[in-house]
Amino acid sequence: MAEQRPNLWGQIGGVHAIWLREVKRSLRDKGQLIGGASRPLLWVLILGIGLNPYFRGEVYGEVRFVVPYTYLQFIFPAVIVLNILYTSVQSAVSLIWDREFGFLREVLVSPMSRNAVLLGKVLGGATTAVVHGCMVLAVARFAGVALTLSDMLAAIALMFVLSFGLTSFGIVIANHLKGFESFGVFSNAVILPLYFTASSVFPLDPALTRAQTLVTYPEWLVIVVELNPITYAIDAMRGILIDFNQFNPVWNLQVVGVMTVALFALAVWEFRKV
Repeated sequence: MAEQRPNLWGQIGGVHAIWLREVKRSLRDKGQLIGGASRPLLWVLILGIGLNPYFRGEVYGEVRFVVPYTYLQFIFPAVIVLNILYTSVQSAVSLIWDREFGFLREVLVSPMSRNAVLLGKVLGGATTAVVHGCMVLAVARFAGVALTLSDMLAAIALMFVLSFGLTSFGIVIANHLKGFESFGVFSNAVILPLYFTASSVFPLDPALTRAQTLVTYPEWLVIVVELNPITYAIDAMRGILIDFNQFNPVWNLQVVGVMTVALFALAVWEFRKV
């Protein structure tokens, strides 16, 4: 006789148990916490402050403001996304750990559905990533970013949606790799190009037309920036935190939403092969 699946509340209880396990394991990892705190401080203190004087250039004897914000304010939302990107993708290493030590096999032969197991792991990674994003948000005043309660709630909501999609992406990567070492190398090879080609550390001047932008920047770079979905996540975060957008705010949210749904659907498909 086939084993009967638990009812809805049983599935929810299983999702909660896996979510709690993922969160506890991540928050007990001192190395991950130190990295989550030190990474944004390095970016904000060294890059943000160090490059701030060069964010405004003199053109034909006149000071031209690239955007009406300091470089520290401009880069601050991008640092939040960077912390989320690292934490979300790297939290998926737990899949390799569980597969290596047999825990995943034991869970998969339980009455829980595979989708419920996946959902618990993704929610756990997304929750941890939001915590790391909030670590950066906590130093907003230092960066000169004034936040209201509605700004913080909107930023946290965006963090969660983005974290959910990126953790799903990490699961897809982990499913194709066999060892911890290869995951670290491969994830960094994905994270850094995604981040640096997302208009994170330099702006595409919104005052320019597309034709002018293609003259100012290499055409291939503009195309890569526009095709990178992280570009729109960072732009959406900038719209919330400093009220500055390089792209249509509605389009930003649509891209982030579609990306999250697509990556989770891909993770569901890939998790069948585990």
